[in-house]
Amino acid sequence: MLSRNLTRSTLALALIGFATAASATHIEVQGGRSYMDTFGTNTAFVEAVFAPHTIGNSRFTWSPDVSVGWIGGRDRRRYEHARYTMKDDVWLVAGGARLHYGSDSDWYHGFFYSLQGAVQTGRTQALSSVGEFVNTVGWQGKYVSFQIRHISNGGTHGPNRGETMALVGVGLDI
Repeated sequence: MLSRNLTRSTLALALIGFATAASATHIEVQGGRSYMDTFGTNTAFVEAVFAPHTIGNSRFTWSPDVSVGWIGGRDRRRYEHARYTMKDDVWLVAGGARLHYGSDSDWYHGFFYSLQGAVQTGRTQALSSVGEFVNTVGWQGKYVSFQIRHISNGGTHGPNRGETMALVGVGLDI
């Protein structure tokens, strides 16, 4: 029952995120593999990156960045009797900022770093608290992106193994 209510709440937050994303400049669908220790699973995200803003007189820009994601559960008997197993699917909603350096015409402008705060529904060995931090390093082109993402609670609650994933995204500007 609790799981069903959490899933409904997450889907409601996702719809709010998509409504907010309607004014975004870039929307992406991302998929890949996530790992906790050596245990892999599939993962998928929808991300909206809004128009960039210059930071003072520097060459750095930041863009508001929101995402909705899913990380599949794993059937790992190793954690079968632990307080947190690996069986839960995790749904999360995140928001933060994406940082770029340089102008649009610079070859390196597509590289970025993103930091987001997230709330999530599952309780696993990797993600054991409601609040998580999402760190992403990647490259974004006009229609495709490549990213390495790490999600963790930063040691605020144990266990704190985190999820590390490689993602490929397909997107478009609207």
